Amino acid sequence: MEAGAGASPLAEHLKLRRQTAPLVDEFFTSAEATPGKLSAKSSLAGASRYAINRCGALSRIISDGQRKVDNNVAENALRRIAIGHKNYLFAGSDPGGQRAADIYILVKNAKLNDVNPGAYLRNILATVAVVHPRNKIESLLPLES
Repeated sequence: MEAGAGASPLAEHLKLRRQTAPLVDEFFTSAEATPGKLSAKSSLAGASRYAINRCGALSRIISDGQRKVDNNVAENALRRIAIGHKNYLFAGSDPGGQRAADIYILVKNAKLNDVNPGAYLRNILATVAVVHPRNKIESLLPLES
């Protein structure tokens, strides 16, 4: 149901979400009954307690059609950092790490300003290598005019 609702108008999305209210209620009823049936140290009992303690926040998807059921956007954004973290160990030295950080900043800055990072880097590297004075490097940043 949720997969098809993403592109729907907000009112329709909210209507679909409200249809899930009985399922959400059933889930929390089951979650409340689960810890008493299991060892308090079990993972399932812990997960049930976690869900019960956050019942209000987790149930907001029923009344707010704009809320996401998952956090895929945040996880995808953090995945780059986690993968990069392992790569950063191989910068070689502090100056190497600083150079890598500078390149990452340039690429992110270009993306934030709707500039193609590859084309931007090719352009500034060619410019810096040939004619641009070192003391005016900031003028090459991809900032909005």
